[in-house]
Amino acid sequence: MDIFDLDGTITDTNGLWAEVDRDFLSRRGLAPSAEYQRVVERSIYPIAAAFTKEYYRLSDSVEDIMAQWDALARHRYQEARLKPGAVDYLRQCRAEGRPMALFTACRPALCRTALERFQLTDLFGHIVYAEEIGLEKRDPRCFVELSRRLGVPPEACTLFDDSPDNCATAQKAGMTAVGVYDVYYHARQEELKSVCSRYIRSFEELLAQ
Repeated sequence: MDIFDLDGTITDTNGLWAEVDRDFLSRRGLAPSAEYQRVVERSIYPIAAAFTKEYYRLSDSVEDIMAQWDALARHRYQEARLKPGAVDYLRQCRAEGRPMALFTACRPALCRTALERFQLTDLFGHIVYAEEIGLEKRDPRCFVELSRRLGVPPEACTLFDDSPDNCATAQKAGMTAVGVYDVYYHARQEELKSVCSRYIRSFEELLAQ
């Protein structure tokens, strides 16, 4: 089964989360530190919100932080752009009869906004949210649980993802990982290449000629 990440893989939306962080913190007279960015970019929503509350000693509840992030991100997802060749490749896979799943750490409501905007929902046989599993993607147990939910052994799964951490973890769990270039992880491209079975700059490389 082919499993696709959303942010930074299908949609060009990694950068918008940096904007959300800056907007959220600037309203409190704060700015994201390098340490903060490293932690939250790897975390699922509730864990990132709890870390934000503790790191900056905020009075907001975890639930309030997540709600404010949602509000800041909503219009940005409505204006999201697709990565080059992504939709064409998804449709090609569908035409070939290959089973596909979406696995994302994005908030379900925001994910649905993007999928509906680009009419992608029906391309996936399964949509699984890391938030619902309750584990971060960098935890191998997350991918083991994903394969259980999909009813497919890890060895029969191929993950397409832009994050070096996610690709490395998927490979450790027994999956095949295809690294997809995203400018957000530009400084870590050599690392991404080293932890994947295959690396692509764009889905256009995979389109049938």
